[in-house]
Amino acid sequence: MVSLHQLQEVPSKSMILLAGPPGAGKSEFCEKAILQNLAIYRHIIYLMTECDPSKVEESLKERGLGEIEQGLLNFVDAYSETVGLLVMDRSDTVTADCASLSSIGIAISKLQERIGKKDILLVFDSLTSPYLLNGPEVVRFMRLTLSRFAGEGNSVLVCFDEGCSKEEDLVAMMSLSEGVIKLEKKGSRRMLNVVKHPKVEPTRIEVPRDKIPEKLWDMGMWRQEVMTIALRSMKGESWVQFRTEVGSFVNLFWPNFVRWSNILWDPKRFPKMMYELTKYSEDPSNYDFNMVSIFPWHKRLLIKLFMPKSFSKVKDMKKILESSFKSQHSLLRIATVEYRDDISKTDEHYLRFYEGYECWGLENVDASLGIMKPAMMAGSFKGMEELLGGPERDWNAIETKCIGLGDPYCEVKFVPGEIEDLKDSLEKDSLVIERVNDRLMDHLMEFLLQDKPLMKRPTWGSDVHIHELQHVTASPNVDARLRMVFRMGGARAGKMLGEALLEAALSEQEVVRRMITLLNQCKVGKITLADTIRMKENCERFGMKTGEPSCYFTTGFFNGFFSAVKNQHVKETKCIAMGDPYCEWEFR
Repeated sequence: MVSLHQLQEVPSKSMILLAGPPGAGKSEFCEKAILQNLAIYRHIIYLMTECDPSKVEESLKERGLGEIEQGLLNFVDAYSETVGLLVMDRSDTVTADCASLSSIGIAISKLQERIGKKDILLVFDSLTSPYLLNGPEVVRFMRLTLSRFAGEGNSVLVCFDEGCSKEEDLVAMMSLSEGVIKLEKKGSRRMLNVVKHPKVEPTRIEVPRDKIPEKLWDMGMWRQEVMTIALRSMKGESWVQFRTEVGSFVNLFWPNFVRWSNILWDPKRFPKMMYELTKYSEDPSNYDFNMVSIFPWHKRLLIKLFMPKSFSKVKDMKKILESSFKSQHSLLRIATVEYRDDISKTDEHYLRFYEGYECWGLENVDASLGIMKPAMMAGSFKGMEELLGGPERDWNAIETKCIGLGDPYCEVKFVPGEIEDLKDSLEKDSLVIERVNDRLMDHLMEFLLQDKPLMKRPTWGSDVHIHELQHVTASPNVDARLRMVFRMGGARAGKMLGEALLEAALSEQEVVRRMITLLNQCKVGKITLADTIRMKENCERFGMKTGEPSCYFTTGFFNGFFSAVKNQHVKETKCIAMGDPYCEWEFR
């Protein structure tokens, strides 16, 4: 099945015409295409005729764009000068006059020469204004300038408003283009009609809306069979082996590496979004079935007779924790959990976590670090109260002590309601984020260059269950803005690793070998590297179902790494989330 992702990755030596009525979503398509191609370190020239670069940047940032490598994203401002606005002096921008096609052509050539590489993506949004100012000359401009630019090993995505030109001129534009995609509006629905395309058969697809679904269960990760396995842990049974070749656990370094690479990319929004999404995902009242119904009848009877319906009182919260959460944390190797009944009180409960995976190895970074585990338990408390027939209320959690603050353990306060300082605690200071990432890179280089263990806890060792990682990596399936964060967070992390290993005076071959060693040690998946990169049982997408290649962090990581080491880029062409037997990346 054709995906939006495939259409937004414009093939080399091709010009794609995106046509549709005003307001159909052409600019949105262009912005998503830019973000997707930036994530594979492709140079972009964004030519605007209807707004200035600052407005475009603002929109891209809303979609997840953070700080990117200088020279990767370039602008042609063919708007400000045309309408007589003040032109801001920017090093990444060349100006042009929308009324002069030769002026636009010269601006494109300047940036092409400045970039000095092929495989540039030129996004032209839009050709409507030049047409209204120059008429049929635009057709000649497409043939002589845009087609030639594409023919030199680059790509062009050009927008045009249907209904503003002579029919014969639009037909000529379509004939000059290797691909034609028409955007159509039908009430509140938007459709993409692929008329022709160099890589895709003619088809029609609906443009999905970016929103959190009513049931996160629909995303395919928290399916009934997975929950059934989770419930076995509450009955004292061992966890079923999720991955037959790699095992059910990953090195605790990898979840922290993924999470903090993404926080480094988007420090303000990412922690808050992950807290809310994790709470939502762990709330069993959001599932399409009552999880209590999975238990055998005698267990359901005991739950009904003896489980408290409200977790307000100290004795009731202690019973809940003793009956379920302690054993679950042990089986998943999350932490040792202790309920602080000495300081807890009605509707204010404290839990202490020893050797928690989320903070281990990040001592004394001057900040509390727990986001995922507090959010998971808060979501569970909310949903379990409702399922047991108790009150419907929103639980929240905040760390009061943390290894990151220099404490010997982490301690979390849980309350049914809002916590005044919670939002501020989730938004991490830039210095703290850099300090955490520096610490992670130190662990990484000590392992790769000095053969020291990555991270190891005295009681729980170096592994944590894949379930803890997938609470992070499932989130881009829910919110499209997070896809950019994962792609670019992974790309930056891979680039930093590649550059650090090259600085250690290792050969390219040895740098690649050590990267593979890292992924194998972390049990990310079972990797083979030849003409392609092939990975079985990739932890990022194992057990999930999507309609397109969706290993966002892993793909970004490979792109950043190989761009630094070999000046190569990769594209994911197969994915276990699509039903393929393995994930595979081709070199571009």
